[in-house]
Amino acid sequence: MKKYKAIFFDWDGTAVKSRKAPVEEAVAVMAPLLEKGVKLAIVSGTTIENIAGGKIESYFTKEQLENLYLGLGRGAYNYAFKDGKPYIFKDGIPDTKTLLDIHRLCFDIHVLLKEKYDFDTDIVFTRPNYCKIDLMVYNNRGDNLFMQENELDQLKASLVEHGITGGLQGLIDISHEIAANYGLKVAPTCDAKYLEVGLTSKSDNADEIFKLLQENDQIEAADCSFWGDEFVGIEEGIFGSDSFMRTDLTKAGDFFDVSNVPGTRPEGVENLGGSIPTFLNFLKEQC
Repeated sequence: MKKYKAIFFDWDGTAVKSRKAPVEEAVAVMAPLLEKGVKLAIVSGTTIENIAGGKIESYFTKEQLENLYLGLGRGAYNYAFKDGKPYIFKDGIPDTKTLLDIHRLCFDIHVLLKEKYDFDTDIVFTRPNYCKIDLMVYNNRGDNLFMQENELDQLKASLVEHGITGGLQGLIDISHEIAANYGLKVAPTCDAKYLEVGLTSKSDNADEIFKLLQENDQIEAADCSFWGDEFVGIEEGIFGSDSFMRTDLTKAGDFFDVSNVPGTRPEGVENLGGSIPTFLNFLKEQC
């Protein structure tokens, strides 16, 4: 496999098993690459507090951290490091009115699904720029927050049981339609358990970090690889959240999926399987 100047990767399910799992194995293979000047970009839907216990900078030297970037919260936060400390170089936080409109439209989705289909959902309102609508309220992932192998079948069966024949595309269409009532254009994604609705996605994280690398280090998309465990197709034309790292700006890069979940992947994504060891072995081989 060729050597890359920049490596973008998901965190939960790709580099570590869960947010509470030990990170020592992952950071041990990241450090030599950072030392060499390879740019590493963690792109995750979570916040910085959930990356290595909120202390990712404690595992690396100041010089190594100059090559580390974080794209977090579905486009909300993009971090670089200066003097060993993270700082936000670009954010995607909506103003209060817009955020409350996102809350309202997600509640409207919740009400519609209950009234029309008797389909139960829960909503997480505490994200800075989007809401998580739990479509499988009786299925608890525990500490393993990434998509599980049997969730797709469970969700599809539940939707049919409640008379929701449009599947996930129908839910995404509903999101767009209700958002239009508030004058908003949303970027909904789904990993089976959660329908996440906001104005930004991992696309925004990938693009903002890539543009910074392109400007400061003359790195092009062909110099980059992108890794995740949630590329798999949930329905025809609908893919997991990691697929959003593949944008018009980044599509010339190489994309790899380490998930063992069967199914189709977007065009241009190679499914390697093998979960976390596959990705960590790749990092070792890049040294």
